[in-house]
Amino acid sequence: MIRVFVRAFTLALYFLLPSAWAGQVYTLSVVPQFTPVDIGLRWSPLLAHLEKETGISLQLRMQERIPKFETDFLAGLPDFVFLNPYHAVMAMKAHGYVPLVRSGDQLNGILVVDRNGPIKQLADLAGKTLAFPSPNAFGASLYMRALLTEKEKIAFTPSYVGTHQNVYRHVLLGEAPAGGGVAATLEKENAAMQSRLAVLYTTPGVASHPLAAHPRVPAKVRERLVEALLKLDRDPAGRKLLAAVELDRTQLADYARDYAPLEKLKLGQYAQIEKTGDK
Repeated sequence: MIRVFVRAFTLALYFLLPSAWAGQVYTLSVVPQFTPVDIGLRWSPLLAHLEKETGISLQLRMQERIPKFETDFLAGLPDFVFLNPYHAVMAMKAHGYVPLVRSGDQLNGILVVDRNGPIKQLADLAGKTLAFPSPNAFGASLYMRALLTEKEKIAFTPSYVGTHQNVYRHVLLGEAPAGGGVAATLEKENAAMQSRLAVLYTTPGVASHPLAAHPRVPAKVRERLVEALLKLDRDPAGRKLLAAVELDRTQLADYARDYAPLEKLKLGQYAQIEKTGDK
């Protein structure tokens, strides 16, 4: 049922976006931190603007689960991907996806708890089952789990609940004593929910999610998109479009500077790649 809805929603978005080019349509896959509906609502205005500005048509390629999203880009299927920092490493190694732009803000993973609940310090989490979006969600899970295990010496059991939104709701419903997210997604929740959650732990900051291109995308296409995105950041209305998709203060991304250092963290032992069907 979910797959049928996602395909129908993606098709609807395609026809809603103006077709400036009668030719090539490039696909864009977005890491599903949010539901497919939320992703569509956040990204479609930006894609419509970019098509009008550049003549380049971008069609959202929806995945409702992060493991399926990973399988998709590791197979080299999408032309463009908006993905987390560790995904950028995976995508570069697998197919040479080139980071184009990213937010000027750093990515910080956060571990949240119910503000009025019993958890007041990390030691209170020993032996508990904690909620995370997926194994490879970088700040919210991969880096967080590594730090909790190796630096903080907390023994816990991870439970993967699909999205950042699900994590926050699991914590508030008492289904998990704590859960991993990132500051940017928590800030997009309503004020009432934010007020009920407290940040117990924060990871060191790293370069944020990049928009990356498969090397098969012509250099001229990449350059036109980058130019249009940087131009948007100089305009108040444009900045709103960028903020909606977590590209605030857009700047050029550089793999060697921004993401190659993550290879030294040796997070492979905490990463998981789904090799079977989407279930």
